[in-house]
Amino acid sequence: MDASWIDRWSGKRICVVGDVMLDRFVYGHVERVSPEAPIPILRHESEKCMLGGAANVARNIVGLGGEVSLIGVLGRDGEGDVIADRLCAADDITGHFVRLDGHPTTVKTRYVSGGQQILRLDVETVLAPDDAVAAVLVDRFEQVVHRVDAVVLSDYAKGVLSPAVIAGIVAAAKARGVPVVVDPKTRDVARYAGASVLTPNASEAAMIAGIACTDDAAAEIAAKRVRDLARVDAVVLTRGAQGMTIFAPAEDAERAVSIPTHASEVFDVSGAGDTVVATMTLALAAGAAVTTAARIANVAAGIAVGKRGTAVVRAQELAKALGGGSGGDPKIVSNEEAAAVVADWKAHGLEVGFTNGCFDLLHPGHVELLKKSRAACDRLVVALNTDASVRRLKGPTRPVQNEHARSVVMAAIDSVDLVTLFGEDTPLELIERLKPDVLIKGADYTVETVVGSSFVLAHGGRVALVPLEVGHSTTSIIARANTGESE
Repeated sequence: MDASWIDRWSGKRICVVGDVMLDRFVYGHVERVSPEAPIPILRHESEKCMLGGAANVARNIVGLGGEVSLIGVLGRDGEGDVIADRLCAADDITGHFVRLDGHPTTVKTRYVSGGQQILRLDVETVLAPDDAVAAVLVDRFEQVVHRVDAVVLSDYAKGVLSPAVIAGIVAAAKARGVPVVVDPKTRDVARYAGASVLTPNASEAAMIAGIACTDDAAAEIAAKRVRDLARVDAVVLTRGAQGMTIFAPAEDAERAVSIPTHASEVFDVSGAGDTVVATMTLALAAGAAVTTAARIANVAAGIAVGKRGTAVVRAQELAKALGGGSGGDPKIVSNEEAAAVVADWKAHGLEVGFTNGCFDLLHPGHVELLKKSRAACDRLVVALNTDASVRRLKGPTRPVQNEHARSVVMAAIDSVDLVTLFGEDTPLELIERLKPDVLIKGADYTVETVVGSSFVLAHGGRVALVPLEVGHSTTSIIARANTGESE
């Protein structure tokens, strides 16, 4: 797959229109069951708010290198203010919102303990936009359509995308030759007539076409039927673990194409559909054919399902998965990428651990240390000294393996989730940037002598000292090799 598409779509301007939501996460831990009812008691620890629904599509577009205008309806309430005034600015999204009195902003609150959701509370009222509200939404779009390269209609069936709004947006987009990608949530797909691509999932396609998408042949028939009913240019049917089915008559009038999933490990499917829509829209905006755009989006979806929650896929991650970028392994990242990934993990309730070292000539003691380190957290970041840093610390004959080789070997260890380099004598600057929850070193240290311990403890984290395996040392291995001794 050609990773150069990511460079081609960098800076492309996308307009997302749809149901904007606030995703709120309440984190805590459960220690006992309530004496009042057979329910767990969640002891509150922290909270975080994120953009959800159509706004999550916008977040993915920004993460992949695009620029976004977001149009939707918010209540005139505090939750709407959080979206419009704080979160959109933080995610570099330009909002064009209609604020309504008496209509609550849609909020989904997830209560999380130990990385697992134990309850979700939804506050929502399905909107029935009158002619005046519909006209304002279309007018907001017409104000930006002249400067966008593609459009997403993100329909979560909360009412913003009424037939009148859809018709007005599709007509304005087509008049300027701008592609429209639709993520549908209704059986009435005729309302999307004239759009470029429809992206139903397997259950939605089965509901629309009356055909269970149990295998490639059935999915291909369903995709064709959905396309005929919707009167759109193409259909990309997402099928989870079964991959995708693409029917794009302009590219192949006779047959649909099914492609296998690109996911190597499925952790959480939440938000994968948003990732598909965002990636496909950017690729179409850059001039890709529908089939090419879908194949790239399939790779992005494979990354998304390997994350927890509605996590954003970053351009660097996708480039590496497509065969671009340095190192070729998505675990090996720059400090900047590491900060973004760690923030994503922490936002979804994962406890992030951090350890560091030269790790020259990886030996069984190192492997055991990494296993124990990973057992102390949900995700483990390993920071390696650069070659220059190792030489300052160990002398001119070290390291035996250069930083690239050490990174590749470290990334191959199952216990390790992320690898990054630091060029300073200590990792303090990197620790302050990543803000790990757990700082991990061998038990030959004390808490006071671990670099960064005071910072991590001051920010509510902890220091874990793990037992070391006796009899393993890189220095002694090198010494024996130089003298010809065996163990």
